[in-house]
Formats: sequence, structure tokens, C-alpha cells
Amino acid sequence: MPTSGGAVTPESDLLNGRERRQLDIVRRWGTIGALLLTVGSLGGGAAPIYSPLYGVPVLGLFSRMPSVAMGVVWTGIFMIVSAWIALGRFVRPGRARLASRSQLDRTLLMWTVPLVFCVPMFSRDVYSYLAQSEIAARGLDPYVLGPANALGVDHILTRGVPNIWRETPAPYGPLFLAFGRITAMITGDHVVSGVFVHRLLVLCGLAMIVWALPRLAARFGVPPVGALWLGALNPLVLFHIVIGVHNDGLALGLMLVGLELAMRGLEPLKWTWITGGAAIIVCGAMVKIPAMAALGFLGVMVARKLGGRFKDLALVAGVMTVIAAVGVVVICLATGFGFGWISTLDVASTVKSWMSPPTALGIMGAGIGITLGLGNHTDAMVAVARILGQGISVVITVMLLWWSFKGRIKSMNGLGAALGAILVLGPVLQPWYVLWAALPLAVAVVGPKFRTFAMVTSAIIAVVLPPTGSAFDGRAYTIPQAVAGAVITFAICVLIARKRVGPFLKSDPAA
Repeated sequence: MPTSGGAVTPESDLLNGRERRQLDIVRRWGTIGALLLTVGSLGGGAAPIYSPLYGVPVLGLFSRMPSVAMGVVWTGIFMIVSAWIALGRFVRPGRARLASRSQLDRTLLMWTVPLVFCVPMFSRDVYSYLAQSEIAARGLDPYVLGPANALGVDHILTRGVPNIWRETPAPYGPLFLAFGRITAMITGDHVVSGVFVHRLLVLCGLAMIVWALPRLAARFGVPPVGALWLGALNPLVLFHIVIGVHNDGLALGLMLVGLELAMRGLEPLKWTWITGGAAIIVCGAMVKIPAMAALGFLGVMVARKLGGRFKDLALVAGVMTVIAAVGVVVICLATGFGFGWISTLDVASTVKSWMSPPTALGIMGAGIGITLGLGNHTDAMVAVARILGQGISVVITVMLLWWSFKGRIKSMNGLGAALGAILVLGPVLQPWYVLWAALPLAVAVVGPKFRTFAMVTSAIIAVVLPPTGSAFDGRAYTIPQAVAGAVITFAICVLIARKRVGPFLKSDPAA
């Protein structure tokens, strides 16, 4: 159970002079990586179709050298990921001396500020946000009309949307589209300013994450700086929330803030705090629906505080259901979008993503059937595999809720594991979905095995996704050239800096 009042746990001794110098090297290393990402994004990012950079002296040069630009991007990726891994040594639970909160905050600021000015990378979803926002601003229904039908195929915002999404309605919650409608009213058809305003919106989400993570971590006995390192400073956050402008950051921020505020009402029991926090969680779900899972685990914590009896669980389940229902109805009616979002929740499933285990198994099974001469039943096999995957995720979530209620696991651990199961076993899986599991677990798990696994997983995922957010049909040589150049450049940087980096790579007596 969480500690009372959310008081911050005592910190270890602060870093000594030698360790502060090492930390300074790590900070600068990551900052250089962020600057390289910003520069490389001018030619290696997911630039809009009508990019304002074309023809601009110096800046436009990168768009004519995609391999070089992407090589610069990957070099920056390698530098940030390696700096983040090195930074982990200063916040490892059980270490004699930990970095301070202010040192982590300054590091996050140094790495984030350059990325605010990046061209979007790793995904083109932000251009879908812009088109859907314009549809809403025109008074049309984004849950019925796709960009091509509502704006026209030649509209500048439609042209930026990937072909597969041009005729599909919006799969996001009404609260996010309400924010988007305001954005469209401010920026109109101007793509660059629209992207920047949407980035400011997800930066608000990042600010909420930074505010909530250390406070939640203190409740569960995890060093706050360790939670910030694994959560807010995670390369997946920097790359896919800040650079990629994914609205997951806003949804996660609202979910975590809601949990922190609600947990302030647990000791002693104060329903005002609990209800307010639950309402904020519902707001997060009205951006992206997975945030609604947090209500279940919050309810378990409240039920245990009431006495841990089954009737307490039933009572709290009813209260949370009412809060969720009222919150959803109010937001749907207040935004004017109604309940059309319910029918578009499965829009993303139209894509057969090999990264989704159920989808991959369905495709594999269909391939075996074709090989055996049983005919092509890919669609049916994928549909069956997805249903099974979603059914298993429901069973896992219910089991985790029960274990949390019985006190066998921390509720926050259960939430992270449940969100991981829901998204991994869902019909579509994207690299940034990992954050839905990683952030709740970052505030509740101290074990070195988990943190090592989370670090390795995050680092691998961070380096495998091409920065342009699109395929390279007919240009398969571009990525190998860019990666090879980046590896060579990164190795040269390490060799040049070996005199400063070398001492840091030796054994750490304070570990």
C-alpha cells in the first residue's frame, strides 16, 4: 500500500565532486545527441508534403541528402540512448549516492529543449491530428468523415496524412479532438504552426508526467529520481512523445496526475480527492481509452482502505462506474462530438501490424494454411487470433485486479502489467505503446532485474524505428547506409571523448 500523504522518501547522500563531473559529461553527451537529432530531422524526419524547407539556403540542403540526414539522426539517437543508460548509474536504487531531483530536472531540460524544434520523426500521426482537427473546426463530424472525404484529397492537410488513414475517421477521444479544434482555429491550414501547437499540448502532458512520477514513486518506496529516469527521461518519451508528438503523452499525464491526486484521499479517506482524481483519469481516457484501466486499480486501493471486504469492492466498483459514466457523458456532450468515438475504437485494427503478437500469429497461421493448400484465410485467421488475444488480456487484467485486491501485488504494478497485456495483445502494437506499461511500473518496482529489462527493452526499441515514419520502397539501401554512417560516427565520437568518458566506464565504487 502507498505511504501516507505521499511524503518524499529520504534521499541518499548527494553525488561527490567526481560523480558530478561524470554526470556533467553524460548531460553534455545527451545534449549533443539532441542537437544532432534536431539538425538531422531537417532532412531525415517525417516532414510535411509541402515542406517550407525546400529552397531555403543551408536548411534545405538536408532534404536533398536523406542518407546523410538520417545518419546524423541515428548518431543523435545512439548518443541520447547511451547517455540515458549511463545516467541510470546515478539513480540506481540501493546506490550509496543518488543524483538529486534538481540534477535530473536540469538534465531533462537540456535534452528536451532542442527536441522541441525538431521536424516530427518516427511517425506521421501528427498530420492526421491536424486534418482531424480541421474537420472538427469546420463543424463536421470527425467520427464519420475521414480527411479525404471532409477536406478533399488535394487539401494541404489531407496530403500530409498517410494514404491508409486518409479515408478513416478519427480513433481518438472527444477531449483530444476538442483541443485539436481549438488548435485548428488558431493555426488554420498552416502545417508548421499546427505541429508546434500540438507539440506544446503533448509537452503539457510531459509536464504532468514529470510532476506525478516522483510523487507516486515516493508513495511506493521507489527513489523519485529513479522513476524520473525510467519514465520522463526514457528515450521513448523523448523520441515518441516530444519529437513524435503522440497524444499518448497527454493521456498518460492525465492518468498519472489523476492517480496521484486520488491517492491523496486514501489516508485518511477523503472522497473529494478520490472523486477529483478519478475524474481526471476519465479525462485521460477521453484522449486515449487505455487510461480508463487506471480507474479499476484505483478502485481496488480504495476498497482495501475501506476494509478489504468483497462488499467494499462491489461498492467502490459501483462508484467508479458512476464517475466514469458521468465523466464520459459530460465530456461527450460538452465537446459536441457525442458518442461517435465508440464506433471508431477499432479503426487502427484495419492495419495488419506484424508487431502485434496476435496479428503476427494470425498471419503466420494463414501462411501455413496456404502452404498446405488449404486456401488463403488470412483475414479470418487474423480476426480469430485478435479475438483470442483480447480475451486473454481481459482475463489477465481481471486476475491482476483480484491479486491487487488481495494484496499479493502492488496496485500500480498491476496497472502497469494490465496495460502492457491490453496493448501487447491488442490488434495493433506501436513502439510508444510500451510507455503505458513502463511509466506505472517505474513508480512501483525497485527490483534490479526489472529495471535492467526495462532499460534494455527501451534502448532496443528506441533505435530500431526509422525516423521518417514511412517505408523505403525502392530505396532499401538508404537505411543501411545511414545506420552504417551513424555507427562509424558514434564510434569516432567515443574515441575522441575516451579520455573523459574512460574513467566513467570503470567500476563505480559508489554502486
